[in-house]
Amino acid sequence: MKLRLPGRRDPVPTPDAASGDSAELTEQMLKAGGKGRPTPKRNEAQGRRQGPPPPPPTTRKEAYKRMREQQAARRTETRLGAARGDDSYLPARDRGPVRKLVRDVVDSRRNIGSLFLLVAAVALIGTFVPSLAVKAYSSFVLFGFFIVLIIDSVVLGRKIRQAVTARFPDDDHRMKGLIWYGISRSTMIRKWRFPKPDVGVGATI
Repeated sequence: MKLRLPGRRDPVPTPDAASGDSAELTEQMLKAGGKGRPTPKRNEAQGRRQGPPPPPPTTRKEAYKRMREQQAARRTETRLGAARGDDSYLPARDRGPVRKLVRDVVDSRRNIGSLFLLVAAVALIGTFVPSLAVKAYSSFVLFGFFIVLIIDSVVLGRKIRQAVTARFPDDDHRMKGLIWYGISRSTMIRKWRFPKPDVGVGATI
């Protein structure tokens, strides 16, 4: 314990010491306020500052409600980002420029596979018709469609191989996986494809 002699006063802080303490206090306040990171862009800051922050929830029910609203907003943002092909929102199987190229190759052509669901539905309905002739015709149509589908898939696989090899010649690709990825996409109706097509039919890739 430091003894204080009678008649002796504590030293008065000099202006330099006072300014040093003030600068240190200001620095601590700035760090506490979040200035330890780069200043956000103006449009980002304006996007976040749309009004005063909401008051903290007062009940558990209100806290759960607010949490569900935030989760719903994040899910909506993720779904919209994935639909427009933003890599940061896409699942791992759809990410990367190579997968994007495969999707463009598929979306730029008319694929026989896009009729698969329609033909399968018609053939399935035909099997429930009592007429043997209709059943035989449905089976014939389904068998013929699969033959055409296989031929079209082979042609699509070659286009995918050529496009990927020409665009990314130095990369080591798992070509079978890319071709299967493209064929799987080609069997979906164009409006149902996900991510949504970025190119029109007949576009040059």
